[in-house]
Amino acid sequence: MATLLRRAFMATAKPVRIGMYNTASLSTQATAYETLLVTHPSPYVTKVTINRPDKSNAMNTAFWTEIKECFDSLSVDPDCRVVMVTGAGKNFTAGLDLVDFAGKFSEFSGEGSDVGRKAMAVRRMAKPMQDSFTALEKCSKPVIAVIHGACVGGGVDMVTACDIRLASQDAFFQIKEVELGLAADVGTLQRLPKVVGNDSLVRELVYSARRFTAQEAHAIGMLSDVYESRESAESAGLSLAETIASKSPVAVQGSKVNLVYSRDNTVDNGLEYALTWNSAMLQSEDLLKAAQAAMTKETPVYSKL
Repeated sequence: MATLLRRAFMATAKPVRIGMYNTASLSTQATAYETLLVTHPSPYVTKVTINRPDKSNAMNTAFWTEIKECFDSLSVDPDCRVVMVTGAGKNFTAGLDLVDFAGKFSEFSGEGSDVGRKAMAVRRMAKPMQDSFTALEKCSKPVIAVIHGACVGGGVDMVTACDIRLASQDAFFQIKEVELGLAADVGTLQRLPKVVGNDSLVRELVYSARRFTAQEAHAIGMLSDVYESRESAESAGLSLAETIASKSPVAVQGSKVNLVYSRDNTVDNGLEYALTWNSAMLQSEDLLKAAQAAMTKETPVYSKL
């Protein structure tokens, strides 16, 4: 490998600068969504804002469809390498829009239908909602949640599907579902125990539905850091996103795929998967570009992926 890298370095005096991001393409226009605002604040960084501030960003029917469509699209967008998720207005999100879903709930609790058929109707409604947040986890790009104000119910489901979580000190969290007479079923019970690593505390938060602060969330490992204000949290999130976006997209996206796979499989299986993955990805031009840049003390520029 060392010989290969030296030959590549000698072949060119400077790193080949392929795929330079055209800053003129940085968009200030939003993709047309009813509940989301999608902007591009920096090269290769996409910002997705839950955009129902007058409803505390409550998650209505349109949101559940749009969030999956958005992240499925970003997953294959070569102009996106990192996604930052925020909320408009005073809160990150108040969770499920109960007013919007009231009609759907009445269908399952009313009389005149067989219980088995009601159960199947619930599954048909809930499975796409699960898939909507799994789309963040399966998105090939790292997803950074920047949280302020309330992050309640579905908000916890959502941010636990993200790769990295930052918050302002006014943020608070609540796994609220037991107060509504149900068990959370869109990801919190499956992902939060793996994020936090404290089974006793997770059960306490789930069973009691008590609020917990950003400071407590940081202390238990749910957050990477807490910032004085929403503005400083978003600034830190953007700075982190820009740092990640400057790295090899082959390396970053491969790392995410392997981290998610290894979390849900044995160490041996994860190691075998990494070998299979890198048997192809180590042949990428990004490896040579990174090595050249290290030797020349220049900043590498990676092609779009």
